[in-house]
Amino acid sequence: MLVGLVVLWPGGAPAHERTGVGFDRQTQDATVTKVVEVSCKEAGASGVPPTGDTSTAEGSSAVQQENGTCKRATIRVDSGDDKGRTFTEIVQPDQSRQLHEGQKVVVAYEPSAPKDLQYSVTDVNRRLPMALLAGIFAVAVVVVGRLRGVMALVALAISFMVLNFFILPAILQGSNPLVVAVVGSSAIMLIALYLCHGLSARTSVAVLGTLISLLLIGILGSVFIDWAALTGNTDDNTGLIHGLYPTIDMSGLLLAGIIIGSLGVLDDVTVTQTSAVWELHEANPSMGWRGLYRAGIRIGRDHIASVVNTLVLAYAGAALPLLLLFSIAQSSVGTVANSELVAEEIVRTLVGSIGLVASVPVTTALAALVVSADRAGTEPALEASAVPARAGRGRRRKR
Repeated sequence: MLVGLVVLWPGGAPAHERTGVGFDRQTQDATVTKVVEVSCKEAGASGVPPTGDTSTAEGSSAVQQENGTCKRATIRVDSGDDKGRTFTEIVQPDQSRQLHEGQKVVVAYEPSAPKDLQYSVTDVNRRLPMALLAGIFAVAVVVVGRLRGVMALVALAISFMVLNFFILPAILQGSNPLVVAVVGSSAIMLIALYLCHGLSARTSVAVLGTLISLLLIGILGSVFIDWAALTGNTDDNTGLIHGLYPTIDMSGLLLAGIIIGSLGVLDDVTVTQTSAVWELHEANPSMGWRGLYRAGIRIGRDHIASVVNTLVLAYAGAALPLLLLFSIAQSSVGTVANSELVAEEIVRTLVGSIGLVASVPVTTALAALVVSADRAGTEPALEASAVPARAGRGRRRKR
């Protein structure tokens, strides 16, 4: 892992000229200073088709907008070279995002556009609620977890640092996404597990079980991504990445995402299984490794059932809008599953789930072997020290 970090360490994300498309736009903070209701027809925001055809969904919506009430919002730029500059934007009644006075927003800047059209509202500024939620999360973790909670937050911060300063820049510089993901995930795993659970044989067993499972996920993911001909270029964001950096292997990026996404759940499974075997040994030190394995695997079966269901629902929740579109189109299950957008999620879910399932017997077997070997090495010494004492007491009783 250290060798990989040294060899692949980037000098930083390579610079490029902004395209002004999607996320690759210059943005500034702004505030909505005034909102006035106006007629959509007067504001010229109806967009009625020149042909007057209202049979289509677009035409019908345009007619409804023409007869509706729009809002003219005045926005003040609060950052950048144009701080204090104002512009207006028309908000149509059917827009999902409605602006109100005093609202903090994010605006995009396009220097090549006409002066009146250089700025436009692109999103809402959510920094305050997000920061507050993060603070509540940190307090809850520290209050319940105490010192381990603090160490978990430190490990989380380090994980983000590895992601931002190593994984993302290394991929942008053209390194193999799979190799970068394996090295970066190994670094995150080692730091997080040893920092949160201490430097011990128990933690080392969990680390080894996680590494073996990640290797399996990498192999399966590579095979089935290639076999299913998944390109990894399925939406506007991945298309923009491919356009800006054509040398990036998009299918490799998809595989890297599968590995990194599976890491967090793998840590939970391997640590839990290792702890279960260790506690079984503490409860019954005379139990051999086969007995420990059988008892541990019974616990693992319950863990498998809950974790796999959790993983599938997590991916399904992320792809819910896409699944809803297929449902509206009344597409068959086979058609939906065959589309690349859904096939990516299916491969991601199944490969990750196979790795999770495999991690239970692998980690349980390793933990049982290690803890039973430790018991076998210490038991003779205990027996040797105990036998003379019993013999001595026996001789005294005979006297």
